[in-house]
Amino acid sequence: MKSRPPAPLNALRAFETAARCLSFQEAAGQLFVTPAAVSHQVKRLEDYLGVKLFQRGHRSVELTAEGAALAASLSELFGQLDRVLDRVAAPTAVQLRVSTVESFAAKWLAPRLHRFHHQHPDIQLRIETGNERVDFVRDSIDVAIRYGPGAYTGVHTERLMDAPVFPVCAPSLANDGRRPLTSPDGLRQHTLLHDEGSTGRAGVPDWAAWLETTGAIGVDATRGPMFASMYLAQEAAVAGHGVALGVGPLVEEDLQRGRLIRPFDDSLDNAYAFWIVRRQGADTAPAVDAFCRWLWTEVSASAVASRG
Repeated sequence: MKSRPPAPLNALRAFETAARCLSFQEAAGQLFVTPAAVSHQVKRLEDYLGVKLFQRGHRSVELTAEGAALAASLSELFGQLDRVLDRVAAPTAVQLRVSTVESFAAKWLAPRLHRFHHQHPDIQLRIETGNERVDFVRDSIDVAIRYGPGAYTGVHTERLMDAPVFPVCAPSLANDGRRPLTSPDGLRQHTLLHDEGSTGRAGVPDWAAWLETTGAIGVDATRGPMFASMYLAQEAAVAGHGVALGVGPLVEEDLQRGRLIRPFDDSLDNAYAFWIVRRQGADTAPAVDAFCRWLWTEVSASAVASRG
């Protein structure tokens, strides 16, 4: 049987990049070559395999069935190769890439990270924010923390924290004698701050749900500005611009430091929670294990502090 000549690695890399971008021009920019060079490498790979990988249009390209199958495999293989090369090139520098939502990064993670760095000075953390589905191989993400229902397929998940919801505001707002917040009805005189994260998601409390539960009278649940994230709504509350619905773990630090207070005790359960998300079936990485153990330690410490 005649053996196949060695695979053209440059052509494979060019094809994987072009398949990910669905554009020879964008791929060229990422690879620091010309679009013609990318096209040449893709054609070289097609000749090597004897199949068409792209259907070329006037100003666009689309993957063929064979191209899509190859691209999926190459994405994972190149991701694995990049991680191996990183370990070989810098064996003493342990890097850990963590993906999480902006609100959690700013309000829960950032105030605590100095303790992780003190305990693990050999682990260099890179925190990236986003709430889209993580491709651990393609994006080289080691662990993710997500706010959601937890029904994530193809990955390993652990429930990190519940996320009860309750109103929060600046102390100056609550102590305004002209507009007392002694009962939920008093919210008629205050601006309600909303965030898109609680809009239209089953089981995630919004102002309408909270006001209905407490029996508040005459409060328009739709009144007030809408913010793109919980973090922004919470920062507006800290600044005294209105009353926000705080998500327990995210307002913990501001409550402890007196930047926010809870004007009412009423709290609603939340169908969403905070989850640790890891690759399914992946070899255990000591740095990932260390980070997850630290997360659990911090959650336990927070629980003890809140009971005290």
